[in-house]
Amino acid sequence: MSQSSKRTYVLKLYVAGNTPESVRALNTLKAILEKEFQGVYALKVIDVLKNPQLAEEDKILATPTLAKVLPPPVRKIIGDLSDREKVLIGLDLLYEEISNNQEEEFPE
Repeated sequence: MSQSSKRTYVLKLYVAGNTPESVRALNTLKAILEKEFQGVYALKVIDVLKNPQLAEEDKILATPTLAKVLPPPVRKIIGDLSDREKVLIGLDLLYEEISNNQEEEFPE
């Protein structure tokens, strides 16, 4: 659509070491981001074993946890992120798409 609808999404993925669950969450997330948000996201992966203070500051209680920092509001999802739609809805990334579709279906 217009340039104003292009936002940058800032995401943080908190993992605890290089476990199979952490690797799966990262791979799943990268696949979603490359397909849906190519060029409009920044992803930072934080290993809570190496940076426990960052997990404490951001109130991360379990891993893997994905946090959408920008645009507000902050949203968090815990787990391996295997359910693509749940990830997008949980992070408020599908909201605009759903809203826009409803507006088109039900014009005033």
